Amino acid sequence: MKKKVLLFADWYAPGYKAGGPIRSCVNFTQHMERHYDVYVFTSDRDLGDHRPYENIETNRWVQTEGSACLYYCSPDQLSLMNIRRQIRSIRPDFIYLNSMFSLHFTIYPLLLHRWSPKQVKLILSPRGMLRESALSFKPAKKKLFLYTFRWLGLHHRVSFHATDATEQKDIQKYFGPSTEISLIPNLPGASVSHSPDSIGKQSGELSMVFVGRIHPIKNLDYLLRILARIDSPVRLTIVGSLEDKPFWEKCREMISGLPPALAVEYLGELAHDEILPVICEHHIFVLPTKGENFGHAIFEALSQRRPVMISDQTPWRNLRQANAGWDLSLEDPGLFEKAILEAISWDQAEYDRWSEGASKLAAIHRDNREVLEKYNKLFS
Repeated sequence: MKKKVLLFADWYAPGYKAGGPIRSCVNFTQHMERHYDVYVFTSDRDLGDHRPYENIETNRWVQTEGSACLYYCSPDQLSLMNIRRQIRSIRPDFIYLNSMFSLHFTIYPLLLHRWSPKQVKLILSPRGMLRESALSFKPAKKKLFLYTFRWLGLHHRVSFHATDATEQKDIQKYFGPSTEISLIPNLPGASVSHSPDSIGKQSGELSMVFVGRIHPIKNLDYLLRILARIDSPVRLTIVGSLEDKPFWEKCREMISGLPPALAVEYLGELAHDEILPVICEHHIFVLPTKGENFGHAIFEALSQRRPVMISDQTPWRNLRQANAGWDLSLEDPGLFEKAILEAISWDQAEYDRWSEGASKLAAIHRDNREVLEKYNKLFS
């Protein structure tokens, strides 16, 4: 008989506006539903939306095409009593929490743990929310939250799941060195469609795609400042939800001042299955982010044979050695400028060599059975 995992997440598919955390939960479910009975309790609408998803059933458990069951909860039913009722109805062996700063999807389940109908193991994944770059936004509110979390002793009731060494250190920083932590990378997509082998590339030109929320943490303005120094033909396509309007206005002003050889297009926010075709239309993926817990868009770009140009603030490192791209320090913008000029200089043969490196690196991560074994050990 399979053990039961009850996953709590603020947002889940078909949502996409919250970015990576949604993909992390979807990928987890796709991989683990073969070994466990997985139940997902989530909200009935996407980040910032006032209306529920279309064509879903709310406030009841619904079986998916796989084996997972989903409960899309409406705002009026996000109560302590209803969450308690759902935990008691499922009687899970494990509760998996996928947020640090969520009242309904983290704090309520933690508070209810002591009244669970049987002993339940609680696992909490902060999903990058303890990074210094993430805590720098609304810091007073988040610090108060962390203080209250510690004061209530909630950190003693959970086993933390860190997805990289940086997150492990962040957890120890805020909850102490003796905190129980399992270090296991995020699971990539269970299946990613493959693009054509290559895309046409001539020396002297370059197309880049930026996929990320329009928010300071994704560092779009940093990229635009670097592009202002480039006088070769470069096309940049931006994909992402408009989360910070003043920041976007700043970026738009910078775009208007770019040299004529640079063409920039903003496509707005796209559903997950609409992003891959856009990535495939470009030579490289670029994201000078201030911090990523995993970077699902990075992995998907690599899976589409697209070299990536990213900061060194993600788990994706040593990319140049793999001929898969660059992971560069944000302290030296000149490194990004040099990398862009290098990519501009590629001819077809050189570009194809880097595309092959990207594809091989993605395959290594996609087929890493050791990671899945670690998840099975965590939920045992």
